[in-house]
Amino acid sequence: MDIIAEAEKFVVDYFNQNLDKAYVYHNLSHTKSVVSKTKEIVEGLEVIEEDAKLVLLAAWFHDIGYTEGFANHEEKGVTIATDFLQKHNVSNTDIKKVCDLILITKMGEKPETLLEKIISDADCGHVGSKNFNELTELLRKEIELTQDEAISEAEWLQENINFLSEQHKFHTSYAAKNWQKRKGKNLAKLLKSKNKVSREVKKLKQKKAELKYKKTKRDIPERGIETMFRVTLKNHIELSNIADTKANILLSVNAIIISLVLSTLVSKLDKADNAHLIVPTIIFTLFTVVSMILSILATRPNVTEGKFDKKDVENKKVNLLFFGNFHKMSLPDFEWAIGEVMQDKDYLYSSLTKDLYFLGKVLDKKYKILRLTYLVFVIGIIASVIAFGIAFATRPETLPVITT
Repeated sequence: MDIIAEAEKFVVDYFNQNLDKAYVYHNLSHTKSVVSKTKEIVEGLEVIEEDAKLVLLAAWFHDIGYTEGFANHEEKGVTIATDFLQKHNVSNTDIKKVCDLILITKMGEKPETLLEKIISDADCGHVGSKNFNELTELLRKEIELTQDEAISEAEWLQENINFLSEQHKFHTSYAAKNWQKRKGKNLAKLLKSKNKVSREVKKLKQKKAELKYKKTKRDIPERGIETMFRVTLKNHIELSNIADTKANILLSVNAIIISLVLSTLVSKLDKADNAHLIVPTIIFTLFTVVSMILSILATRPNVTEGKFDKKDVENKKVNLLFFGNFHKMSLPDFEWAIGEVMQDKDYLYSSLTKDLYFLGKVLDKKYKILRLTYLVFVIGIIASVIAFGIAFATRPETLPVITT
């Protein structure tokens, strides 16, 4: 009987009798697949019969060492193969060649001869097959069963992506020509799956965060929440009233000042004796007018569009607690929207939070303008006093009129 047929019969029986069932990938099915891939490459490259026989023998025995465990299975396979080949009177030279071919399938080894390249490509032929995903899942399951190691889907995807894109390459021209395209497609599927898993993980984390946030909110007493909003909003409104009052005071003071300037001082500037007062008066008036304008800007109301639709309410995008958002709406629409808010506690608290936030933004703007107004007012007073002082100090002496 042919040595290849004898090897096949021996390996099939040996796997059936000795292989642990936990090896769901490195089993007889995988060995037959590698043998089939080896035959395909051998025929495609037209390898001579003697070399083809050696590489096929190596293909049959390359994973038989798994019957004695994962560790050093290549060396164990060499021992079993050597014993078999010696019993069938194979020369020591050929036995060594077969053993070297088995050892070259060890992860990380770099094949150099043609036969080494053939068996290396055949052993990793699954990367260029249509059932790549199913086979890698079997390998993942085998690792978990035999090495007591849990591997997440994301980790396994990344490991396979790294293997296909960085570590693996086909060594024979036949494999590169016929299997590389399918390998590329398998890599593309892995990348797509990785993106999908990443999105799902992100959504899961976001959902957990939302649940945690909602749970935290449920743990806070509702009465305490209402008190917090009530006190904070009241404080903000009082601060807004204070800002408006200060702006009105400045507006009134500056209005009185400019009235006095226009009624008393300006009417006297046309006389030659008062020419030195023109520049100080202009400075004084200019700063007063700027202070008035800033005071008006600090108290000027800003009303928004005042319109929204049902979709905005359903998506919780509109704050119905601020009149500027609904003043143009019809009463039925507004009543419906308020009903939606009252039925959804989260939406209600969200609206209160937005109301508080934007009220704070308005206050920030008011107090910045108010601060600038006070600064302009103070600088204007100081500059005007200095200007008037200089004007009086440098005014020309008036000569007495001599009559005859």
